[in-house]
Amino acid sequence: MKDDLPRAVWVCALVLAPAVGCAKKADPPATDPRTAPGYTTTRTGGPHDFDWIAGAWTSTQHRLKVRHAGSHDWEEFPGTQCVTLYLDGLVTADELFMPTKGLRGFTVRTFDLARRQWSIFWVTDKTGKLDSGVFGGFEGDRGEFYGEDTDQGLPVVARYVWTRRDADHARWEQAFSYDGREWETNWTADFVRADPAAICQAGRPRTAS
Repeated sequence: MKDDLPRAVWVCALVLAPAVGCAKKADPPATDPRTAPGYTTTRTGGPHDFDWIAGAWTSTQHRLKVRHAGSHDWEEFPGTQCVTLYLDGLVTADELFMPTKGLRGFTVRTFDLARRQWSIFWVTDKTGKLDSGVFGGFEGDRGEFYGEDTDQGLPVVARYVWTRRDADHARWEQAFSYDGREWETNWTADFVRADPAAICQAGRPRTAS
């Protein structure tokens, strides 16, 4: 017979089983993703947190090819984004076009004056369905936003981090936590301000039909 069982199994079968039996190794306890470090949906901000984002941007996008698998294999692709402010900055809307992926996404951000909190929602042309949203605000040039979601049928919590590096450069990061213990960053984007006349038309990326 092929000896393909771990040594511990043979020891258990030959030595311990006759006397005390062998217990199956317990599965790790289920964890709540909402216990992830730093997770909160009570973070607040100000009504002008996103005023700086108005206009046009080019970006370099980096996306993890496989999530929740311990992978370090990333893909890189370009994006163009056109952003418009509404209601004196309480609402922002933008379209992101990723030409090499044939993908368009639309983001809506709204500021709740009573709660002093931003809500961010994302939808793509592949589904036409708003995601469940993330919530938070800025402290200085760093904004953090958190919310509950699902990924591949699994419950997760999501984290967006926006960093305003200067007037013409910004970075966005998305991370998920599946186990409530750690975060896996799965998508980042580095933005550079661009000329709206060159890449936008009627508030949309020129290459988006």
